[in-house]
Amino acid sequence: MVSRRSFLLGGAALATTAVIARPDDQGGQYDAYFARLNQTLRDNGIDHPVLLIDLDRLDRNIDRVVKSAAIAPAKTYRVVVKSVPSPALVDYIAERANTRALMCFHRPFIEAMAALRPQSDILLGKPMPISAARHFYANHQGPFDPATQLQWLIDTEARLAQYLALARELGIRLRINLEIDVGLRRGGFGSPEALQGVLTTISAHPEHLQFAGFMGYDAHLMGLPGFLAKRELPQVKARYAACKDYLQQRFPQLLNDKLCFNGAGSPTFRYYDGDPLINDISAGSCLMKPTHYDLPILEDFEPSAFIASPVLKRLQGGRVPALGWAAPLIRAWDPNQAQIYFAYSGNWLAETDSPPGLQPNGMYISSNQQGYNASDSVTIGVDDFIFLRPTQSEAVLLQFGDLVAVRGDQIVARWPVLPAST
Repeated sequence: MVSRRSFLLGGAALATTAVIARPDDQGGQYDAYFARLNQTLRDNGIDHPVLLIDLDRLDRNIDRVVKSAAIAPAKTYRVVVKSVPSPALVDYIAERANTRALMCFHRPFIEAMAALRPQSDILLGKPMPISAARHFYANHQGPFDPATQLQWLIDTEARLAQYLALARELGIRLRINLEIDVGLRRGGFGSPEALQGVLTTISAHPEHLQFAGFMGYDAHLMGLPGFLAKRELPQVKARYAACKDYLQQRFPQLLNDKLCFNGAGSPTFRYYDGDPLINDISAGSCLMKPTHYDLPILEDFEPSAFIASPVLKRLQGGRVPALGWAAPLIRAWDPNQAQIYFAYSGNWLAETDSPPGLQPNGMYISSNQQGYNASDSVTIGVDDFIFLRPTQSEAVLLQFGDLVAVRGDQIVARWPVLPAST
């Protein structure tokens, strides 16, 4: 039986624990940067969610990639179109980086870039169904020359046979880049010996196939614990080097000084600074720096893409449908639920950034009116903006219509995004 003394001591312990565990106030005000963005949007009458691109931050991020690519032996910097899916944004990045090299992952994007940037050199970032290649050639027109400016990515002997058949049918020659598995284990040729069949086929059909190089993507390094990534990186490079050695020893007739040995990505390109193993790096997401790229290796990169969502309602917090009596208890327990904001749309692949302390309310996860809990330290009002950082760039940047480019306190451009289909 519990004694009165034990009961009182236990109750005191629970009360003490409750006080200690009570959440701290996480709320706050806009900093100067977001206060300026908020005022700019209000001054321009923005009345719906928009995707902002901060050009000053973007400039600095581009310069960081270019600086890395320039470390001798210098590498071609290839802009990843899916991560910055707007023709004008691609133009802006390519011009500042002084590159015409692009990587595309989607047939409508290939078509758009070929038409809008006919000077481009395009490498496919994933193997395309043969129907995509057929569709491209059936509709292509203009000065872009696929025979010299487009590299199709091939991952199996069966796919190469399909592409060879198409080249014969159309009477054309295709540039073929081979996907090699350097450790991601997502397909591609898994060993130097596995390349024998495709390299033999390419060598045997020079009128229809031209060897363009290798592509070895190492994105798995991003997800590994530090000690495993440190151990895996030399293995990644050794696998790539073994494929190049095999090519040189067994198929020297395919070698030339224009081959594209592509590798790396936003989270890994700096691992190849000064390394002659590859001559072509791809990066796009690091320019926007969504939250998934908050990595030590990209610590100096700056977030340059934000969702800005107008506040529609500012209400007393703690509300739970059908449990109105609980609201005062919730507010008393958690200062971060003192109020609730309802914003225009929501439920994006994004995390709240400003004002600090806003958190999605689990009862009001909505693509129509997203609810956000906040403490009384948050003082924004209706018609102000909640700012969020995308967790990734490629899907999110396509969801808001024209991208809104800002520099300082000015909106300087509105850039249409690429079509999802044609």
